[in-house]
Amino acid sequence: MTSNRFLLFVLLALFPLFGFQSKPEPEPVDQVYPLLDAANSRWFYFSSATRPFGMVNLSPDHELDGAWNSGYRYDADSIKGFSHIHAWQLSGVSVMPVSYTASPEDLLSDYYSPYSHDRETIRAGYHRVYLDRFQVDAELTATHRVGLHRYRFPSGKQSGVLFHLGGMLGPSAMVEGRLKKLDDHTLQGSVTNEPTSRRPHPITVHFQVAFDRPISGWVEQSDSPHIIVGFGELDGEALQMKVSISYTHPDNARENMEKELSHWDFDRVEQDTRALWNELLSRIQVEGNTETQRRRFYTDLWKALQGRRTISDVNGAYPDHTGDTFRIGQLPLDEAGNPRFRHFNSDSFWGAQWTIGVLWSLVYPDIAEEFANSFLQYYRDGGLIPRGPSGGNYTYVMTGASSTPFFVSLYQKGIRGFDVETAYEGLKKNHLPGGMMSKSGYEHRTALGGNVEDYIDMGYVPYPNPRGRFGGHEQGAGQTLEYSFQDWTLAQLAKALSKEADAQLFLARSQNYKNVFDPASGWMRPKNMQGQWMDPYDPYDYGKGFVEANGAQFTWFVPHDLPGLAELMGGKEKAVEKLQQQFLEAEKLGFTSGTSHAVETHPEYRRIPVNYGNQPSMQMAYVFNYLDRPDLTQYWSRKVLERAFSALSPHLGYNGDEDQGLMGSLAVLMKLGLFQMNAGTEENPLYELGSPIFDKAVIRLHPDYYPGKTVTIWAENNGPDRYYIQRKSFNGKPETGIGIRHQDLVNGGVLRLQMSEMP
Repeated sequence: MTSNRFLLFVLLALFPLFGFQSKPEPEPVDQVYPLLDAANSRWFYFSSATRPFGMVNLSPDHELDGAWNSGYRYDADSIKGFSHIHAWQLSGVSVMPVSYTASPEDLLSDYYSPYSHDRETIRAGYHRVYLDRFQVDAELTATHRVGLHRYRFPSGKQSGVLFHLGGMLGPSAMVEGRLKKLDDHTLQGSVTNEPTSRRPHPITVHFQVAFDRPISGWVEQSDSPHIIVGFGELDGEALQMKVSISYTHPDNARENMEKELSHWDFDRVEQDTRALWNELLSRIQVEGNTETQRRRFYTDLWKALQGRRTISDVNGAYPDHTGDTFRIGQLPLDEAGNPRFRHFNSDSFWGAQWTIGVLWSLVYPDIAEEFANSFLQYYRDGGLIPRGPSGGNYTYVMTGASSTPFFVSLYQKGIRGFDVETAYEGLKKNHLPGGMMSKSGYEHRTALGGNVEDYIDMGYVPYPNPRGRFGGHEQGAGQTLEYSFQDWTLAQLAKALSKEADAQLFLARSQNYKNVFDPASGWMRPKNMQGQWMDPYDPYDYGKGFVEANGAQFTWFVPHDLPGLAELMGGKEKAVEKLQQQFLEAEKLGFTSGTSHAVETHPEYRRIPVNYGNQPSMQMAYVFNYLDRPDLTQYWSRKVLERAFSALSPHLGYNGDEDQGLMGSLAVLMKLGLFQMNAGTEENPLYELGSPIFDKAVIRLHPDYYPGKTVTIWAENNGPDRYYIQRKSFNGKPETGIGIRHQDLVNGGVLRLQMSEMP
């Protein structure tokens, strides 16, 4: 054998041992695609340098004016700063690295820079971008309350960091900006978010800044809200900057930095942030389908842990503006002196009954419990359990008592690390005059727009509101349907707590949905104060008596009594026929009202009969399960996923209103093939089955809450056209119903589904 032939023989023998094998599967965190839907971004949507629910959400901004079409916008060509807060009705602490040779004063009014995606890197917890104008390479990462920057400036130029201390920044006008030098390496400052139409009180952001190099210059002008802090020529060497924030006091901003980031190791912070994301994302492992769909799944899951942001400091101090005057509150501490939970900023829980409420309670019960305790802190401070607080304010965002299903679901699933009696007291208050059901959207100073009084006395909320206009979303028929469902969920908790009189009261009220069903037209239909149906009435016209939806969509908003709704429609067969026709029509438009929430009032899109771009339609594919047609649930849930929740692009993603994890959570649940029609609020809640898109999914259960270790969902013989479940078993036992009970699921085991092209 010649030497060459011998060498070839050896290489072939060793082939399997070398890197010629297939690459290992990437970690879940590495599959996240942060640019999903980034071209349609709004202020709080985009994330990069942040931790789960982090107080700091640091990223570049392309547009600065307004809550909509602002923040990071993929198709924009200029960066206007890096700001640290992108939250529901909150912003603050925007900075911009700059370089110059002369006249830095000119930059105070002109500091935007073009950039290119070709020199941009984004991953979970990290953002890197090159500012063409200033030749600055900028890197961003973060701890929970501290943003960490690393800049490399060009040789031969002066280097500096500009602080944006006034003017519009996303949803808020920045006023009373202050910045002072504490020593050669340290700054202290503050900016105040002025009130908005949604957040009624101001909120101040205190911040501390530390540099790893001494400050050598200071540029400001009396007529400019900006200040440039200079560092001379750095000859290509890196400048690092920490920015910690607090909503309570400058001393707490300093303590947040001391406790969370005492060193200057940028790469270590990025790796720690990556590891934290990976731990949470790894609680679900998926196999099969395409790489694109696995990446989209982990991006959806990433979004489910975004948006709703921490507002409390490491020591438990938090801003409380639930009353007329601002105060600094203090969270309860454990034996070691650490806060027992964090306090949160949060958009509405409107729609959370089918999304984060279900996902968090199953996969992240620790996070769900924290939110429950945070919302109870608002109740202790201000007398109401909120539906969407911002900066310590009640915002009264959206309608109804949307927090009720969230709390009830936690209790029914055994997640009870909060004061249940206090929670019930607060939830009941929300369902009575003076509570959340009295408040329409953003109704800050009155309690008449929610019109719960007429709902109690007459059995429905009239439209238009005879008392006048007091807020937003005063859409009587839609409010009636929401209140009916929420009443049913509260009745379940009352029953569980042996409050029988309350249980009967709220069960009776839960039947009020029937009072806005018009048997002549077959649709839910608004009624006026005199009990007359709206006439003329078009069930496909958007926003006429229904909140962010039309009557065709909202007709199916009876998640607590679908058999009762079917009976009103003339039986289950007729209900199936009606709903099937709606899906067939909606499929022509991709099941959404365009590609963003902003266009759902378009003359064509507004008439869609099923809209998976907004919360009121989220449950519709699963209604078929309750009409004895699980095959249609399986078929349409898969079709919706294909059209509405499969893209992996900056220009597509959720095709609508991704309110801080709601759409991401919905997509995760549907892709796992799990859903809860009534939000999991009955005793031992049911997880209904849809059509999972992965061959295998393993859910790691939290050991402090659930006895089982894992739940495995095997979808055997799965494929793009195999929507249907032919047979199913759990832990070897055949299952014949539409789902699996909570207690069985969290005891752990294997759910096997035999998929087929035939129902």
